[in-house]
Amino acid sequence: MSDYRDLRISVIGAGMGGLACALAFAKKGFKHVDVYETASNLGFVGAGIQLAPNMVRVLDRWGCWDSIAAEATNIKSSSIREGATNRELVHVEMPDIEEKYGYPHCTGHRASLAGGLYEGCKKEPAITFHFSSSLAGVTSFGPDKTVFTVQPRNAEAYEVETDILLGADGIKSAVRTAMLRALKVEADVEDTGQAAYRIMLSREQMKHDPELLELLDADCALRWIGEKRHIVAYPISNKTIYNISTCQPDVNFAAAPGATYTTRGSKPAMLKVYADFGPTVQKMLNMVPEGEVCEWKLRSHSPLPTWILGAVALVGDACHPTLPHLSQGAAMAIEDAAVLAEVVSAAPGAGADRDALSKALKVYELLRKERTTLLVDLAASSARTLHLGEGKAKEERDRQFLNAKKRGTPIPDKWASPEVQHMIYSYDCVKEAREKFDELYATLAGGHANGDANGYANGHVNGGAAVVAA
Repeated sequence: MSDYRDLRISVIGAGMGGLACALAFAKKGFKHVDVYETASNLGFVGAGIQLAPNMVRVLDRWGCWDSIAAEATNIKSSSIREGATNRELVHVEMPDIEEKYGYPHCTGHRASLAGGLYEGCKKEPAITFHFSSSLAGVTSFGPDKTVFTVQPRNAEAYEVETDILLGADGIKSAVRTAMLRALKVEADVEDTGQAAYRIMLSREQMKHDPELLELLDADCALRWIGEKRHIVAYPISNKTIYNISTCQPDVNFAAAPGATYTTRGSKPAMLKVYADFGPTVQKMLNMVPEGEVCEWKLRSHSPLPTWILGAVALVGDACHPTLPHLSQGAAMAIEDAAVLAEVVSAAPGAGADRDALSKALKVYELLRKERTTLLVDLAASSARTLHLGEGKAKEERDRQFLNAKKRGTPIPDKWASPEVQHMIYSYDCVKEAREKFDELYATLAGGHANGDANGYANGHVNGGAAVVAA
C-alpha cells in the first residue's frame, strides 16, 4: 500500500520559501526532502523584517517561533509622519494584536527568521541540503516522471528524478524560467521603478542622542512619507539595532540596466534623495558609514498564467513577488509552503496516483493565487498613496489620515489600517487548506490538473515531454 510520506520532495532554493517548504514537508512526515542551493552555505544577511501574526501562526505550528521571538520586538503601535516636517499624520495603537489574533505582530532580523527555519530543518532527519548546487534544467515536468539536472559548482552535472519539484528560487527563478519556456509563455522580470536603501544602526551609534534612543527603545514602527519616497523604521534584535528601510525612485539601477539587483550605494546620493526630510531622519542617515550604503533594486514580474506544470510548483517570489509596503513577502512564501505540504499529503492515492498529485498542486494554486494577488495589489496601491506629491489627491489622503486619527476609520497606509490588518492577520492558511481541499479538488476531477484553456497538461507540450534548460 502506498504511503504519501515516501514521496521524494525536491526544493530549489534555500531562502525563506525553500527552508519553509523543507520544514513544512518534514513536519507532515515526508521522509525524503532534498534542498538544492546555489550558495556554498547559508550565511544569513539582510536587514529587518516584520513578523505578522499570520506568519507567526505557521512558525509556531512548526515549533520554531520561540527562538525567533526571543530577540524580536513586539510592536504595540505605528506612527505615520510627514517626512519634511515630522508632523504625525496618524498614530495607530496596536496593544491587543495578540489578544485578537492569537499571536503578536513583531519585528526581527531576517537572519533570525531564516536561522530559526534552518535550525528547525537541521533537526529533521528527512531533510538533506545540497549546497553549491544550481538547477541546470528540467528534463520532464511529470507528473508521471519529473526529472531535473543539478550542476554542482566543482563537479559534473547529474540528473535527479523526483516526485514533486518546488521552485522556491526567488525573483530570478530558474524553475519559473524553465516552466514558462515549456509552456511557450512570456512573463519577464519587470522593473518597478523603485529602489530601497536598507540600513541598520546600532545602539552604540545612537546612545548619545536621547531622541534616537527613545525611538530604539519604543515598541513602535515609524513611517516618514514624502513625494515618491518613504522611510520605515523599527527596533530589532532585542532593541540593539534600529532598522531603517527606504523606498525611492530607481535612479542608480536605471542608469545601468542588467541582472544586478544590489549595488554599493553612495552616501551623498542617499542624503540628497532625502535632503528635504526632517532633522530626525537626517541624523540617522548621517550616522551610516560611507562604505556601508547598500541599495536594492525592487523587481517584479508579469502575473503568471499558472504556477503549476505537472508535478512542478512555484513558491513565494518565484510566482508572486511583491513590493515591501505591506510587509507580507516572507509571510506569503511561508504560507505557500505550509499549504503545499497540506495539499500533497491530502492527495487521493497516497502518492501512487500521479495525476492526483498534479491536481493537488493545482489546489494549492487555487488556494493561494487570489489571496496573494490581492496582497501584492494592496502593497502597490499603498505605495502610490503614500508617495503622492502636492495636489488634491494628497489633500484627500491627509484628510483621511486626520479622520482615522479622530474616529478610527480606515487608514490610507494599508499596512496600518485595522480592517486590512484583520483581513491579513486572522487568516489561517493551514485551516483553509484542510477545510477547502476536497471541494476544490472536486472541481478539477476529470479535467486537466493545470486547468488551462491552452491545452497544456501534465508537463507535456505538443504531445512530447518538455526538455528545457533553465
